Amino acid sequence: MSSILEWAGYSLNIGKRTHIMGILNVTPDSFSDGGRYLAKEKAIAHGLEMAADGADIIDVGGESTRPYSEKVSASEEIDRVVPVIEALKRDVSIPISIDTRKSEVAKEALKAGASMVNDVSALTFDPLMARTVSEAEVPVVLMHMKGSPETMQDKPVYDDLLAEIIEYLESAIKRALDAGIREDLTIVDPGIGFAKTFEHNLRLINRLSELRCLNRPILLGTSNKAFIGHLLDKDAAERDTGSMATVAAGIMRGADIVRVHDVKKARDTVIMIDAVMKEKA
Repeated sequence: MSSILEWAGYSLNIGKRTHIMGILNVTPDSFSDGGRYLAKEKAIAHGLEMAADGADIIDVGGESTRPYSEKVSASEEIDRVVPVIEALKRDVSIPISIDTRKSEVAKEALKAGASMVNDVSALTFDPLMARTVSEAEVPVVLMHMKGSPETMQDKPVYDDLLAEIIEYLESAIKRALDAGIREDLTIVDPGIGFAKTFEHNLRLINRLSELRCLNRPILLGTSNKAFIGHLLDKDAAERDTGSMATVAAGIMRGADIVRVHDVKKARDTVIMIDAVMKEKA
């Protein structure tokens, strides 16, 4: 699809090029970088580094949503993310996203300078989240997931993987619209690794273009996930090459935004694949 996503002084030219969302986990237990950026100073430094490396969005999260992760209180999540967002807002010109399921966290993050919400529950975990996003007039990422992070990998089963994900995301978009969120501010994410088996993840990437029927920008988050480690027999810290391969495959099948840990490598990958797909340098 081709459209310009505009809000609050920010603009993403969807369709002209692939955009990069850099992951900033201010957590002790995220699957790939847990604890690495829990300290405020380290988190801020990494956010600035990602911006310098070419990130279009920085996605700040204070609660791990890895499989079998435990919930974090809203107050603790706020304590983790707000100081980081406040500091980054002063020094970066790109939008900052808050990765949370909780409206209370989203509100405080938006006050601190965030201008986008990434909700892995697609507005279902917290009944007040949709109103929070609507009132703020910011983009929201609506992700597919069955169950919750605590239960999602307990033998996920689908009769028709793509059809069920599309139906879920259609309902999520309707839920957003019913709450007053502008349709042009909704972004969809098929939820790689969220209630998906190894085979499901590969099938989703291969058939990602089928999500085009939703007529919304597609965000793909494959970075360092377990299915890459399963195939390559590598720990999370050694999955960069596999991650970039999935980024390339995702772009070639319609991803508009890729969510990654290593922005510098992703930028090179994005530039090359965009050039190939658009036949220009």
